[in-house]
Amino acid sequence: MTLDRRALLGGMTGAALLAPWLALEKAMAQSAAGHAGHSPAAGSPSLEEQQAMAAHQQSMQDLFGEYLFRNEQIAMLLYPGFTALDLVGPHYFFACLFGAKVHLVTTGADLAPVASDLGLAISPTVTLEDTPADLDVLFFPGGTTGTMDVMKSQRTIAWVKDRASRAKHITSVCTGSMILGKAGLLKGKRATSHWATFPVLEDFGAIPVNERVVRDGNILTGAGVSAGLDFAIALTEQLRGRDYAEALVLQAEYAPEPPIVAGSMTTASAPVGNMMSQMFAPVAEQFRDLAKT
Repeated sequence: MTLDRRALLGGMTGAALLAPWLALEKAMAQSAAGHAGHSPAAGSPSLEEQQAMAAHQQSMQDLFGEYLFRNEQIAMLLYPGFTALDLVGPHYFFACLFGAKVHLVTTGADLAPVASDLGLAISPTVTLEDTPADLDVLFFPGGTTGTMDVMKSQRTIAWVKDRASRAKHITSVCTGSMILGKAGLLKGKRATSHWATFPVLEDFGAIPVNERVVRDGNILTGAGVSAGLDFAIALTEQLRGRDYAEALVLQAEYAPEPPIVAGSMTTASAPVGNMMSQMFAPVAEQFRDLAKT
């Protein structure tokens, strides 16, 4: 496969890590203009630098092969009150897929920034109605009351059902699985969710599986919040292969060593676990009520 260097670099979105290559590409273009009869710009790349660039491109091609550059259409739902880390972690991996187009879809009427449950606002790129009809990945982050509002919205759930009917991968992180359940997409499917709503999966006809990432056919669900990183890595491997996923894991320096190991009920202390269970019990009941309507 012949690669268009400028198109390839333009598709790379890990901008901070790729800045040296982008700068070199610009300098090479300026140098080419100089050879065409214009004065070469200062700092034009040397022959050695151009050879290094070409060698790097070839190494990517050799390693990733057919997976290097594709054109996936990925839609990530933004709604008031979503949990930011549910979305931002997976977005990092999705946006680093060469050639993929990531759509941040707002449930609102315009492209005004959407505030998360803790006030972090993210700017959407497209409305529900303008989202591509055929998607490679349909993704839902979780939340609490904001997620419940989505589940109560006939307009949004109708959109979920429509896009899911053609999407190649239907996915969620945390309580985003409750949206899948409300749309009737989890019946008879193995799935996971945040520990607080994990038991509620059965109310939607799902088969709860207590794992960080659960796959059943074209349904891929992640557990609570931080599991979004594990989820994104698993989906990247499905989309682009092991080597590509490993490269992004290395780029993200994802090597977790939490200073406090308490990320599940089995590792948290009893006092903390009991207090948190009591705090989230009413939330679980609210999601359970939505399963009945």
